Amino acid sequence: MLESLKAEVLEANLELVRRGLVIHTWGNASGIDREQGLLVIKPSGVPYDRMRAEDMVVADLDGHVVEGNLKPSSDLGTHALLYRAFEHAGGVVHTHSEYATAWAQAARPIPPLGTTHADYFYGPIPVTDELSPFEIRGDYVHNTGLAITRRFRSLDPEAIPGVLVAGHAPFAWGRTPHEAAHNAVVLEAVAKIAWVTLQLNPNAKTVSQGLLDRHYFRKHGATATYGQ
Repeated sequence: MLESLKAEVLEANLELVRRGLVIHTWGNASGIDREQGLLVIKPSGVPYDRMRAEDMVVADLDGHVVEGNLKPSSDLGTHALLYRAFEHAGGVVHTHSEYATAWAQAARPIPPLGTTHADYFYGPIPVTDELSPFEIRGDYVHNTGLAITRRFRSLDPEAIPGVLVAGHAPFAWGRTPHEAAHNAVVLEAVAKIAWVTLQLNPNAKTVSQGLLDRHYFRKHGATATYGQ
């Protein structure tokens, strides 16, 4: 079942390792088949160097396992909720990459300080509110997803394909598992660049709206000019 998507999801997970965004068995990537209403996600706690496409777990959007001999990632509930909320998303990635996680732990959004940021994120990378004690004691994984979707009530998840969960770590998404992993890599790079920039100049200003528009829309939208 969904053999091609399983291969895509495995590759997205391995990309996180290659790019240094995860260590040990941390992190997870998933993908969805919208026609069947099923998602494929990394199994929980399996070392990346032993992971195979057939190890991927198939689940429905309520978080119930449909196929697989291994337990799914413990973040399955968050992924499932994001797919329900963000209809354009074809892949979701969660990491504990160092710089993005530091911003999440500081509960600070990442400001658009330059054009590298503007190429991918049309504005600050937002941070969620902290989960309440009730939310933490309850269905924590589902409530993490709710915290993300609440933060995006007034934001466009296609224009800002990533978020920092306060006190936790980043999530990113895209039209495919590969694009979600790509956005997670960029999010980490932007987080590092922003941190270094603010060490050099704590009073650094965000880019102008004109420069943000120029760089974001050269890669996105109907008038995009970047690439072949």
